[in-house]
Formats: sequence, structure tokens, C-alpha cells
Amino acid sequence: MGPATTDLSKSPGDKARGGPPRPDRPHSSATRDLLLDAARRNMRQYGMLIALALIVVLFQIWTDGVLLKPNNVTNLVLQNSYILVLGIGMMIVIIAGHIDLSVGSLAAFVSAACAVMMVEHDIPWVLALVLGLAIGAVAGAWQGFWIAYVGIPSFIVTLAGMLLFRGGTQIFLGSRSLGPFPEGFQKISTGYLPEIGPATNYHNLTLLLGLALLAFALLQEVRDRRRQKEYELEVLPRNLFLTKCVALAAAVLAFTMTLASYRGVPVVLLLLAALLIGFGYVMRNAVVGRHVYALGGNRAAAKLSGVKDRRVTFLVFVNMGVLAALAGIVYAARLNAGVPQAGVNFELEAIAAAFIGGASMSGGVGTVFGAVIGGLVLGVLNNGMSLVGIGTDYQQVIKGLVLLAAVGFDVWNKRRVGS
Repeated sequence: MGPATTDLSKSPGDKARGGPPRPDRPHSSATRDLLLDAARRNMRQYGMLIALALIVVLFQIWTDGVLLKPNNVTNLVLQNSYILVLGIGMMIVIIAGHIDLSVGSLAAFVSAACAVMMVEHDIPWVLALVLGLAIGAVAGAWQGFWIAYVGIPSFIVTLAGMLLFRGGTQIFLGSRSLGPFPEGFQKISTGYLPEIGPATNYHNLTLLLGLALLAFALLQEVRDRRRQKEYELEVLPRNLFLTKCVALAAAVLAFTMTLASYRGVPVVLLLLAALLIGFGYVMRNAVVGRHVYALGGNRAAAKLSGVKDRRVTFLVFVNMGVLAALAGIVYAARLNAGVPQAGVNFELEAIAAAFIGGASMSGGVGTVFGAVIGGLVLGVLNNGMSLVGIGTDYQQVIKGLVLLAAVGFDVWNKRRVGS
């Protein structure tokens, strides 16, 4: 799944500027103009992809190849899985023009509740999982009600929620850690797909999934190109399109072979893939997704167009509550215990991932894919700096500068477009 801008982020004149290159324009000039236009329209996300690639190359060289070793790549996925889950939800909240400061505390609250249910009351882990997600939905609905129907700013409501859920966590756990959990629950975060087929040097099921992902990605690229032609939009020249497909195939195959040479695909990576594909589709193609963009881009115009702003806002926070609960469950499963310190600063990491991944302070801009890229930028920075022995104090400084640069770039880009 490649990065893409939203329809609402395009100016009304985009289509008018579209269409095949004029016959009187030199082919090289048309290609150059097309590439420059594509770069301008997707500058933030292409920039983050390039930044992520540069950071990976830098730390791969700096760590003498340790960064991209199969076991470290797998650890990178496991260590950042809950932040990526939160980042996806936070991106949607920010696109809608709001913020949620309570996600870290809510994640801790749900992890504590699940711990109490499984350890103290012997509730089956599947039922505890369902109840944990339900608690997240109710918490999100509680906050969404005050924001959407009462009109209190999301910053205030979720700030109160942050205190409320943190207090609830301490009431549940006090100063103790509660565990261990059933094996099935632990595998949500630490499990891998089973081995199947003949004995090879690779994880066979991972190879099959990688090939399926490659076929899906290439088919999606072809479909997008065909759709652009149907709407008379400009498309990449054939050679550049083939180059893009080859680069995409190389990236998918390299990632697949890396995972297959260790223990295969972690269960939590499948969960992330499902969230990425599902929310990516909803935000790009479903009516409710387009309404979220519309509200964030221009609330007054969206309301005049018939968008039910209160219901959409309410659903956005219900969704954020469920994802925060899921992140708390994944975190608790990874620790194999419910701890009162869980979720500290998770909200800051999720917000940073969203803004680094292309969200705008004013709302209406961003993609689910961008949130994942932003989370990976932070994750690779954390992992790479730890591998080379940079202390946590300097890590915070560097991550702060990266966030400032991402938001500063957004401000500069808006002024440039405005001028």
C-alpha cells in the first residue's frame, strides 16, 4: 500500500490540470513536470519515506549491520506494535481536527482490568480480551459524548480522561504487578505463525504470505493506474511505473525473507497489517472516512454539505478508545503482567508518530499509512540509538528535534502553497 493524498487535499483544479501530455510538449519535459507535480502533492509522505530510508541506512552502517538482522527487525516490530496501533487511531483523531491525551492512561487501565479479570477472577483470556475491548469502547464513547454532544474541547475532555484512567489503574493495581497471564493471551504479542510444510531454512508460511502480499500490492498499483486513466488523470510513464513496481517488489521480498529467516511473521504484525489495510480502505473509500476528512478540513462547509458532525466525532473517539484498549492488551501481553506504570508517555509517542507521518495541526490531512511510517521513524530511531549506546536523555532530545522538524515542515509547506 503506497502513500497517497486525499481527494480533499487536492485543489479543484487538479483534474483540470490532468489529462494526457499535450502532443506539442517534449516527452522528457512532460515527465519532469509530472514527477515534480507528484512530488509537490505528496511531499510530506514521500519525505517521510525518504527520511525513514536514510535513517535505516545510517544506523545499518553505524551498527555494523546489526539493525537489519532478522532477530532485530522482529524485535523492532514487537517493541513498537502498541505505539503503531495507537498511532493509527491518533491519526484519525487528528484528521478530524481533535486530539486525545488519554490513550496512554486508557491503555494502562484496560491492561490492569484484563490482569485483574484473568489472574484474580480466573476469567478465560478470550472473554477478558473481549471485555477489555468493550471497556475501551465505553471509555471512548464517554469522551466522545462530552466532545461531540456537549461541545467541550477534546483537549480538556481527554486531559480529564488521562487523570481519570490513570487513577483507575492505580485503584485496580495499587503498586503491585499482576501476572502471569495464560499462554494464549501472551501469544497476542509474542506469538508467531506456526511452521508448516517441509523443513527448509526459511519459515514456509511467511514466504507464502509474502508472495500473497506482493501479488496484492502489485495488483493494487495496476488498479490505481487504471482508475487514474479512467478519470483522465495524469499517470507515471510506463518505464517509471515499472521501476516503482520493481522497487515495491524488492522491498516486500526483502522484508519477507528477513522475517522468514528468523521465526516467521509475529502474530502482532498480522494484527497491524489488518488495521492498516482496514482503516486505510475506510479512510480512502468509505463515506465515514470522507466525512472525517471533511470535518477536519472545513467543519462549517462539511456541516452545510450534510455531514453529521456530532455522530462522526463520536465514532472517531469510540474508535480511538477501542484501539487504545487493544494497545493496552498488546502491551500487557508483551510484559506478561499488568503494571501500574503501563502506558506512560504513550500518548506523546502516538501524537508524534501521527505528526511525523504527515498529519496537519489544522486537521483534514494525513493517512493511516503515514501514521505507520511516523511510528517506524520513531521506532528505528529508538532502536538504532540504543544499539550504538546513545543514552535515553539524548534520545529524547533527538526525537524532539525530529518532531519539531516535521511540524515545522508542515507549516512551511502550507505557507509555500498559500503563497
